[in-house]
Amino acid sequence: MNVCVGNPVCCPPQYCVRDTFTPRIIPVIQPVVNVNRRNIVDVPQLVVQPSTRTVVVDRGFQGFGGGFGGNTLFNTPVAGGAAGRGALFGNVGGPGVGMGGRLF
Repeated sequence: MNVCVGNPVCCPPQYCVRDTFTPRIIPVIQPVVNVNRRNIVDVPQLVVQPSTRTVVVDRGFQGFGGGFGGNTLFNTPVAGGAAGRGALFGNVGGPGVGMGGRLF
């Protein structure tokens, strides 16, 4: 028995898609620039420039025993006059010697 009554119903088709991929190479150019930088930095350099000077010190007449009763080298009063100078300059002094001899 045929149960179909009337015209058949036609539905739109259903699609089942299977994707596959095939690689295709496209060149892309990426430029790279290498930069060598030289940075100049100021660095101080100590330069020693020696100089020599000759200084003449005129202390005047020293006399016998301290002159005015003080040490004329450091302008400080010293008790004893020549004895103070003798202690300062390594036992030099006395009558007629003045500032001669060994210093310090």
